[in-house]
Amino acid sequence: MSRRVTRFAIVVVTTVATMLALAPASSAVELPPAPARFDYQLGGARAVPDFVKIVARDRLDQPLLGKYNICYVNGFQTQPDAQRFWRQHWRLVLKRKGRPVVDQAWGEWLLDIRTPRKRRALARIVGAWINGCAASGFQAVEFDNLDSFTRSRRLIKPRHANQFARLLVARAHTAGLAAAQKNRAEWDGRRVGFDFVVAEQCGQYDECGRYVSNYGARVLDIEYTPAGFTRACTGWAATISILYRDLALSPTGVRTWCA
Repeated sequence: MSRRVTRFAIVVVTTVATMLALAPASSAVELPPAPARFDYQLGGARAVPDFVKIVARDRLDQPLLGKYNICYVNGFQTQPDAQRFWRQHWRLVLKRKGRPVVDQAWGEWLLDIRTPRKRRALARIVGAWINGCAASGFQAVEFDNLDSFTRSRRLIKPRHANQFARLLVARAHTAGLAAAQKNRAEWDGRRVGFDFVVAEQCGQYDECGRYVSNYGARVLDIEYTPAGFTRACTGWAATISILYRDLALSPTGVRTWCA
């Protein structure tokens, strides 16, 4: 999760112009309605109220009929339960002294995106997942852990992440899907073709303005604390989509929208 700041006053001046100027990186993709209420269901699928227009689910779940559906793909790290699969692609796992580099918070191995050859190989694997999202009926895809370089013990550089992101965005657009930048507020993902943002805790960390300056109303924010939710709603409810969820994103967990 990204952690940097911007000032509300600066963004107010530029928000309207930014929202009008933005256009999708690919004219063939469908962008999410903006702003619109959304639900973030990575911990398991659940029904949604009629007023919810956007739903994000794991790539192994099914999209929800009649909604704008975002397919979650862990593009830069492994899923905790996928170690057997990645041992078959061991050269593509980032290692230090022969051992996988681990995101300790989630128990995920980092993927080795440092060379063009490895990035192409990984893009083929993730590309198959992207195609699966499209075949299932999703309209967009989000690639998690774009900021994995911050957990790589300085082995991965930001430029490696940018280069790999460009490959994944291209694969998404080829499949007819919009592509969402996930977090990393200090970076403008439009440079590699991202179409909108899925942000975690931009209210908590005072980052919403940075995303708005790049993407206008096409910002979907998930808050995990009451304070962050209140701050996001107070400053940004009229501009972006904001949701309060439990950190586990469980099917029975908290789910609240701005009043």
